[in-house]
Amino acid sequence: MNSNIRLDEKDRQIITLFQKNPEISQSEIAEIIGLSQPSVGMRIKKLKDRGILSHIVGMNFKKVNLFLAKVEIAAKNSQNIIDTFSKCPFFINALMVSGKYNMTLLFMGENISSLESIVDYHLRLNPDVKEVDFNIIVSPVKDFVMPVKITLEGERGCDLDCEGCPYYKSGRCYGCPATNAYKGDFWRKD
Repeated sequence: MNSNIRLDEKDRQIITLFQKNPEISQSEIAEIIGLSQPSVGMRIKKLKDRGILSHIVGMNFKKVNLFLAKVEIAAKNSQNIIDTFSKCPFFINALMVSGKYNMTLLFMGENISSLESIVDYHLRLNPDVKEVDFNIIVSPVKDFVMPVKITLEGERGCDLDCEGCPYYKSGRCYGCPATNAYKGDFWRKD
């Protein structure tokens, strides 16, 4: 991690303008901050090359009607956990953290019971997981945009059989959207 990030006032203004309006043009930025458009273009390129400025396309969880879960776990083998969820449409991201728990996982879903089922079946029963703390994020304070797997063509999910899952059988879980067993609406193919 590079902690030696140096930004001048013009760089800060450019980043702030993009945060307010990701679709702002270089010409508009140039006019606002008092530089030429080519100069703004070069600054933007440098900021992107250094990883300081990045664009992400995703869903704004402050505005969509989906549930977001934050799951903190104490894992014996964090890589196994990442491998387990790498193909899961419900999985958004994982963070390696310090403290009592060493991982924070983010999941999204149409209903809380499906998210609980994922945690109960794939984490609480996993021998690599020592402890689990499951929370539903009630509301982000600011816009919270995260990429979501929308198209699942050719995806196989986690390769577990939804039909054999007790949570699926009881109706608590909609099933994996990457399978034909899926009963939800968000990923349904019409």
